[in-house]
Amino acid sequence: MTAKTRVMKEYKEISRAQADEAINLLPNERNILAWKGLVKGPQDSPYEGYIFELGIRVPDSYPLAPPAVHFVTKIFHPNVHFKTGEICLDILKTSWSPAWTLQAVCRAILALLSAPAPDSPLNCDAGNLLRAQDMRGYASMARMYAVEHAKPC
Repeated sequence: MTAKTRVMKEYKEISRAQADEAINLLPNERNILAWKGLVKGPQDSPYEGYIFELGIRVPDSYPLAPPAVHFVTKIFHPNVHFKTGEICLDILKTSWSPAWTLQAVCRAILALLSAPAPDSPLNCDAGNLLRAQDMRGYASMARMYAVEHAKPC
């Protein structure tokens, strides 16, 4: 199965399925291998009430290789590089499986927003706040970035 065939199949499933309020996946009109993901900040997180944009590039070797996913919206999170939006998430690297879909990848990113992993930080400032157990400092910084850079729901 080619990457385009698999992505078209996923697109049809997303279109048919009941809408997921937290995730909206939109293919590029000119290139089915380029997608935009809009994810709603998880409840009870500093990101709640805001929508964050993801850039998704599907490689020609998909689903055998993972998509390249990054945050387009600036976000303060230990597992997201501030400048590039790169996401440190095992399923996008070493733990990828062809069973994963673009929708499932977005769900995993939402789970990461709810439960950051400060021991593998791409943003050391965010990781240091969490490792120092300064939840209030982390939450206020994350919220400030959401207010400044994300779209309100």
